[in-house]
Amino acid sequence: MISVMAERSPVLSKFLNAHLNAAKALPDSSVRIFFEKCHQALKKNIGKPHNHNTKELPPVCKHLPDALHLASQASASMKNLGEAFGEVSEKLHWKPRLDYKEQGDDFYNGHANAVIIGDGGLENHSAVRVGASLIAPNIEYPNHRHPPEEGYLVLSEGEWRQEANPWLARKSGETIHNPPNIWHAMRAGGKPLLAIWMLWMETSN
Repeated sequence: MISVMAERSPVLSKFLNAHLNAAKALPDSSVRIFFEKCHQALKKNIGKPHNHNTKELPPVCKHLPDALHLASQASASMKNLGEAFGEVSEKLHWKPRLDYKEQGDDFYNGHANAVIIGDGGLENHSAVRVGASLIAPNIEYPNHRHPPEEGYLVLSEGEWRQEANPWLARKSGETIHNPPNIWHAMRAGGKPLLAIWMLWMETSN
C-alpha cells in the first residue's frame, strides 16, 4: 500500500510563506530564531487537514478590516502577510476565552483568538501551534502564562507587558518573545490589536 503524504492547502501555504518571509526580514534576535525553528518543523511535517464549519463571528471581529488595513500600510512583507492572513481568517473559528468571566462583558466582547494550525485549527500539528489574537480598541487582555515558548508577530499595533515590567509598544512588523511560563499581558490603544502567535508544543526542546 502506498502512503500518501498530506498536502497543505494553498491558502494556508500562502499564509505560512508570508509569515516566513516577514520573519526573515526581522533583525537577528531570539524571536527570529524561534520563528525559524517553528517554520522548520512546519515544513518537515505537514499535519492532517482539519475542516470545521466556521461559526458566527464574535463582536470583536468587526475590527478585523481596520486591523488588516493598518498592516497594509506597513512594510511590503507585512502587507503581504496581512493579505494572506485576511484570506485564511475567513476559514477560522474565532472565539473569546471563557475562563476570564470576572473581566466582564467589555473584555468578553472585545477580544477573540483563532487557531490556524494545531488543535482546533485548519491543520493538526504536534510540534507547533499557530494562531491569532484580535483585541478591540482600549481593551486589555489580562495576565496569563503557559508552558510553551511563544512568539508574536504584530500586524496592527498594541502594547505588551511581561511580569511586572513596563508596557512595551509594538507596531506592525515588530515582535514579542515570551519564554516558557512567563506572565504576560497585552492591550490595545485607540486602534485594534492584531497579532500572529506561534507556540512551541514539544516539551523535549
